[in-house]
Amino acid sequence: MQVRSEVTYRYDGSFEGLLCCVFESYDKKEIPADILLDAAPAGLLFRDRTIVTESDKAQRVLASIPQKMGRDALFFIRQAFLTCLPQKEVQLLRFMRLGYQHGPAVLQMLTDETVSRLMKAVRHLERESHLLKGFIRFSITDNVLTAQIEAKNIVLPLLAEHFCQRFPEERFLIHDRSHGMALIYQPYRPMIIAVDEWEMPQADETELAYRKLWRLFYDSIEIKARHNPRCRMTQMPKRYWKYMTEFAAENSAPQREIGERKKMNAQRLLPPSQA
Repeated sequence: MQVRSEVTYRYDGSFEGLLCCVFESYDKKEIPADILLDAAPAGLLFRDRTIVTESDKAQRVLASIPQKMGRDALFFIRQAFLTCLPQKEVQLLRFMRLGYQHGPAVLQMLTDETVSRLMKAVRHLERESHLLKGFIRFSITDNVLTAQIEAKNIVLPLLAEHFCQRFPEERFLIHDRSHGMALIYQPYRPMIIAVDEWEMPQADETELAYRKLWRLFYDSIEIKARHNPRCRMTQMPKRYWKYMTEFAAENSAPQREIGERKKMNAQRLLPPSQA
């Protein structure tokens, strides 16, 4: 019998760590009040318990998900783990408990509050990833393409396949300042690593010339009589403009503001086929 416990789990932030929290929940027959990162501030109401990431426990839970809920549910859980949904860990724990109880039908239980929240969060993740595939602007320095983003969700694992297929023979780096991580690619070897501090290289004359040409092209193709700033804001949200060449000040790199960074074990976020 499962019992709502007055304990908070703490884990290392990795997907395997979360699976170990699920293992602990079933092993102790309890549902934690919350699941927090190791570095999160201590709570006042509940006692903490640190859940150590153990590969064998994580693998047991990972293998059980497609068996009990189907492969679509496993894909959905991986996607949901990348979202910025508050308390996503405990929400995923509740989702998996529903999945073990109801099987693949869990993905159709849209009236359930937990399922509904996670569905909305995954749609937000997919939309942000889709937008960034078009909004990322690369600069080139020493034959390396570099770009920066500030994403709400952890989008780099979703962007990896797109840009690796698009630039298979190039070397490039996409730095996510929000999460302190970077996608680094050299031919046929993608890797996502934790990067706490990194600044865009200084642009040389050739790069500055191309930026100027790009801004000229952007300004030239606009039909002035149909200028519609509201429509542009809808299709191209303003929070992405900071790192887009056509909106950056001339002779300068995109403006930078260092926000709070969340250190993560980013390497573990790569899809198994690319790890």
